[in-house]
Amino acid sequence: MPRRPPASLLSPSTAPESEAPPDGRPAVPGDEPLPRRRLVFGIVAMALFMASVDQTVVATALAAIQHDLGASIEWSGWTITIYSLGQVLVLPLAGKFADMFGRRRVFLAAAALFTVASLCCGLAHNIALLVVLRAIQSIGGGSFMPAASGLVADHFGRNRDRALGMFTSIFPIGGIVGPILGGIFVTYWSWRGIFLVNVPIGAVLIILGLIFLPKGHRTPGRSIDLYGLLLLGTLILGTMLGVTHLGNAGGSVVSFGFLVPEVVAVTSLVLFLRHAVRGRAPFIPMNLLRGRGFGVMNLINFLQGAAAIGFGALVPLYAESRYDIPTLQAGTLLTARAVGMICVAGLATFALRRTGHRPPMTIGFSLLIIGMLATAVGAPQSVTPFVWLSIASAFCGVGMGLALPAANNAILQLAPDQVAGISGMRGMFRQGGSIIAVSIATAIIARSADQGTTLGHIFIGFGCLMVLVLPLIYKVPEHRGGW
Repeated sequence: MPRRPPASLLSPSTAPESEAPPDGRPAVPGDEPLPRRRLVFGIVAMALFMASVDQTVVATALAAIQHDLGASIEWSGWTITIYSLGQVLVLPLAGKFADMFGRRRVFLAAAALFTVASLCCGLAHNIALLVVLRAIQSIGGGSFMPAASGLVADHFGRNRDRALGMFTSIFPIGGIVGPILGGIFVTYWSWRGIFLVNVPIGAVLIILGLIFLPKGHRTPGRSIDLYGLLLLGTLILGTMLGVTHLGNAGGSVVSFGFLVPEVVAVTSLVLFLRHAVRGRAPFIPMNLLRGRGFGVMNLINFLQGAAAIGFGALVPLYAESRYDIPTLQAGTLLTARAVGMICVAGLATFALRRTGHRPPMTIGFSLLIIGMLATAVGAPQSVTPFVWLSIASAFCGVGMGLALPAANNAILQLAPDQVAGISGMRGMFRQGGSIIAVSIATAIIARSADQGTTLGHIFIGFGCLMVLVLPLIYKVPEHRGGW
């Protein structure tokens, strides 16, 4: 008899529960009853929420960390960029680990590592140790998305595009909570609380995962491309070190502190591309780098990460340094952006099958550009700076809420059988763009006498990057319907 279609993601399930095979997996992906699928989604959403809170909360506390640990702005910025670097390296690796060892094992290991590292970050007493611990924390945080994407894709059948699209709504919720928590902790206690808050959340997450997450299946025998990861890590780290050196008082583009790391980075890039073409099992094969649709989507994700993620990380510092807005209020600017995302992300996700990917990406990125430029030019005399920046941040959030569900699914539909790996690669390019953008921005403002005005000019540059994205959208293969 033909199998009945899986139940809708949001409506009550009418499909009977299929008999599971001996290994505990469902007979067909998406066959589980709706309550079971909701439970799986809730657990992985909790993990993504925790990771998103940690990203926005650190941006809010950047000035406090700089002051308390006596660090320069460019090295304090490493608490953001090193976290992004770790995610860049671990995202594609975690995708393969999730296939090899099972989504559940990777997910629980990520939760444990993230929780322990958060505790240690909260106890760090110098900037160097904090940066190292943030790198360790990023391994756990970066492993969540590929494992979570695999778990959801395994359990939602033909509705997996909608379920994965709903991930876009989770990050702005964390964006609402993170800045508020950061502002409260920095104002009434210490920046250390931004890390310690993860400990009880992580403990609950691990317990729920052990009890309720299914073991799933594994694909043993796949090799790990450590050489390719080493080349990519050297490329990004070399670039970061060279750019950071420019922020020092004696730094210049002809100094050894800049030239040596950049030569190493360029050499690593050449070797990495050669390895992607000729290697036996590169962790990112060339067809996913420049194959049909992948090349342009990777470029879009890189530029969007540089502009949008880099912009978000620096908005609280901009508000504090240019307008003397208190930390608690400055953090709520990210909350305004998150509210804007939530207002439209869910509707945009469920409309994708009718709209396709191009219209929401075009409209969304255009609104993001408007919000960035409005932030940079400053408030008119008739409006207070806080209100103006809140409106501009909300514009950015609405734009991201429209564009990101479409951008996420646009690349996943190119190879639906490689969800975990592509999710990792997508995050890798976005975080890679963010690393470069934040590193360059903090190096520039470290040499500036007026950080606020300089950041405004940098935001105009971010807006110009997003303008470059608009024509690229129409080179992405269009697709309507589920995948």
